Amino acid sequence: MTRRRVVITGLGVVGPHGNNVASIFSALLEGSSAVKSIEVSSAAGKLSFVGAATPEEPWREMSGPSVATSDKISLYALAAAESAIRDAHLELEHEDLARVGIAVGTSLGGVISQEAAYHEIIGKNKTRLSPFTLVKVMQNGPAAQIALKYHLGGPSLTYSTTCSSSSVSIGEAMRTIRHGYADVMVAGGAEALFAYVSIKAWQALHVLAPPRSEDISATCRPFDRDRNGTVLGDGAAFVVLEDIEHATQRDSGIYAELAGYSVGNDSSHMTQPSIEGQIRAMQAALADAEMSTDFVDYLNAHGTGTQLNDATETRAIRKCFGSHADKVAVSSTKSMHGHLVGAAGALELIISTMAVVRQCVPPTAHLDDPDPECDLDYVPNYGRDMRVRAAMTNSFAVGGTAGVLVIRRPT
Repeated sequence: MTRRRVVITGLGVVGPHGNNVASIFSALLEGSSAVKSIEVSSAAGKLSFVGAATPEEPWREMSGPSVATSDKISLYALAAAESAIRDAHLELEHEDLARVGIAVGTSLGGVISQEAAYHEIIGKNKTRLSPFTLVKVMQNGPAAQIALKYHLGGPSLTYSTTCSSSSVSIGEAMRTIRHGYADVMVAGGAEALFAYVSIKAWQALHVLAPPRSEDISATCRPFDRDRNGTVLGDGAAFVVLEDIEHATQRDSGIYAELAGYSVGNDSSHMTQPSIEGQIRAMQAALADAEMSTDFVDYLNAHGTGTQLNDATETRAIRKCFGSHADKVAVSSTKSMHGHLVGAAGALELIISTMAVVRQCVPPTAHLDDPDPECDLDYVPNYGRDMRVRAAMTNSFAVGGTAGVLVIRRPT
């Protein structure tokens, strides 16, 4: 069977920089950071931390049954998916909805509602919960809500592989189209983890950066000698994927071709990255795209800002790309929008898609004193106009699941 080609026709984001993809990309090109001091309150108390929060405006005014039955994560997902569908000019009333599916990645699911439910039972000694509790906290809540809203009858898929969740959801959605199980997939990820317990859990890993006293917005500093941890973000990001013939027949605009994908596990350590696993994942994605390393001009790195992760990823890129590594522009946009965990890969794929479309790449912000162990071209502080024929995005997860995506200009 001929392998179907898959293209990206719609982009949608609800994130720390807002909900307009063009404006988000322009802000990133300027090195604008959405990182700030955040406070969450719950029955357990108040907690302050540094993060990148999504403004409420894109989803706050939603009404109807979905609000009553949705955790914040599903509201993020609904808003971002709607934006992607609208951007693709996808008229679902003219589609065979049995051939249109949804794939969502998330790390923690409805953790805000879960924390509230625990407090009702344990803190208040209640014996009953809202009948909507289960549908709010279940991992497939966002996918189910989107499918219900648009009456999608195709595959409904949910993936939870921590930091690579949405890269895996998009890659598996691509495979679903490629192998003929759907013509269109709405795919991406969502995360709403700013709850007391989840922040405490992340803090217990000792990977979150403390506030930078000189400038809180510069707290996340990937590849800098002075880096000391990551910063969490929240929000959602979705793309519309289509079989290229389907997109052409409906005269859709095409942003880029999603050409390659790989998913694997380094099976090395629960929290520490493995250079061998990262190399295998990048090589497999390039092989899937039938692309040589020399064709990749931009790489959106996992780049969390931790000492071990950034040095390990640098070595993996060098090993994978060989002599071409010095010619690849590499940046970590987490320096500006934070780490959206289950939504990170989708947001970073959209950013990479815009780099291909606009022929310019965003910087690694706050990179003032590069670590000698991180010796690639990390596009410090300012965006750059340049040729971008193809781009790669890396998502390397807690637990070891590596998801890598490769896109190229449409031909």
